[in-house]
Amino acid sequence: MINFSKLRLAAFARTCRLLQTRWGSQLVECGPDLSEQGICAVDPCDPSQCFDQPRVVIIGAGMAGLSAAARLATKGITDFTVLEANERPGGRIHSCWLGDVVAELGAHWNADSVTSNPIMSLKAYEDPPRPGVPAAEHPRGLMDRVVAGKMEFPTTITAYHKFRQIEKEAAHLYALGGSKQHGSMLNFMSIRIQQELHQYPEEQQHDAARVMFGLVHMLQAKCAGDAALLCADHGGCFMRLPGGDVRVPLGLVGALAPLLRQIPDGCIEYCKPVNCVYWGTSPKTGYRAVVQTTDGSEYPADYVIVTVSLGVLSQCHDRMFCPALPGAKLDAIRCLGFGACNKIFMEYCHPFYYWHKGDLNTLNVGGTSFAGLCGWLQGLGRIEVVPHSKHVLCAYLSGDGAVSMESLCDMDVAEGITDVLRKLTANPNIPYPKMMLRSHWCTDPYFAGAYSYDVSNSGGQAQRALACPLPGGSDPVPPVLLFAGEATVPGHYATVGGARLSGIREAERIVELTVRLKGPPLPTDKPKETKVEAQAK
Repeated sequence: MINFSKLRLAAFARTCRLLQTRWGSQLVECGPDLSEQGICAVDPCDPSQCFDQPRVVIIGAGMAGLSAAARLATKGITDFTVLEANERPGGRIHSCWLGDVVAELGAHWNADSVTSNPIMSLKAYEDPPRPGVPAAEHPRGLMDRVVAGKMEFPTTITAYHKFRQIEKEAAHLYALGGSKQHGSMLNFMSIRIQQELHQYPEEQQHDAARVMFGLVHMLQAKCAGDAALLCADHGGCFMRLPGGDVRVPLGLVGALAPLLRQIPDGCIEYCKPVNCVYWGTSPKTGYRAVVQTTDGSEYPADYVIVTVSLGVLSQCHDRMFCPALPGAKLDAIRCLGFGACNKIFMEYCHPFYYWHKGDLNTLNVGGTSFAGLCGWLQGLGRIEVVPHSKHVLCAYLSGDGAVSMESLCDMDVAEGITDVLRKLTANPNIPYPKMMLRSHWCTDPYFAGAYSYDVSNSGGQAQRALACPLPGGSDPVPPVLLFAGEATVPGHYATVGGARLSGIREAERIVELTVRLKGPPLPTDKPKETKVEAQAK
């Protein structure tokens, strides 16, 4: 039987050689982009040929660790283990339900959550897109489909006019600064768009949604201050109930779901605090590093991606690495600070702050409102109403006050915040909260703080030095330790987006090394099996 696939490949190869002979360097490479094939970038005509995989251990299942694991998996490297000290993924992303909102005890959305933000892109461009989410990619333009070309003209026109009608409704409803019972303006518009989509025939609903939600993105660009609200409104899972799809908000933790779906089952191990990383082991073991956890388990590795927080690195570097980290790395750690910051969420039976004369969110303008406070309350920065909530307030603390707060009981914290609110509003009848959630980032041994900052104003040099792998690029030996996390990204430190970028950066470094070295950095003891031997087994 004639194998026509091999004949076609042979003909294609002869054509390429003929063109190369005739045109020389003017030949334009039009084949597949090998860099996108990861470790399978061996032969463009045979995508099944891949280099041997290195063994990778990732310390930490926060945004940096999960991003690195997901990128390795998409590039063909699945021989990795993620060791997480806690019983949950996410690291400093910790979303909890309280009352009528999701309380972000750790990282939270901010105003730069636009479509160029790596976290917004992670949530908004998931394939396939979630129902009701402005998630379908449209690189060819708002009125174009990715595959099928131009949309039908009547659908685009009616969708455009429907959006303008919704925009006028929102402008009228929120003309006086917002309506609490309707939530944010962008949330209201999103609900109205989903209602209008049901009026379209089923075959037109996708195109109409693309147009209207695309216009929402344009509106988002105009009102950047509300960009975070748009992201948070669509960050959730959808449940199909009688009558339609219902969105259940998840908060920022929803950004982890696309990453976790890309990671193979069994690659993440929870409740595995790391005791020591032995990265100077003998090559006779077949691996260049061994990661030991507190329960005595050992994980050999060719590469170790360290994503622990800067606070843990600062406190535990002397006993966490053997041999110890070099002086240049320790200098970089000392040049960066790790801030103490905590949040206190308080739920009330009734929104007393609506009755107060003035806006509760403006009570601390210039920092004068909290002057003269004593004890842990000196760390109080502001108290504000949680967006989209009718019952929940959030108090922010920093510095020594944030650390002291963690040692107090809930009753003492509630009493202190209530006294402050009564003084600020001149209302002695403000009740105590019926429920309270607060963070403990400073005393948590797996974080030892909340976020990094540049103490020495090094202009990013400290972050770059911390991100340098060990051994460095000038050494003849490929790196063993790779460092990721928000503290390793100049210009993006103290952000979730920075953590994601750092994880992708180190995963790409491993893929590049694997392709350049044509496999793991050390040859395996066993000879590679041939296909015939594998089939015989």
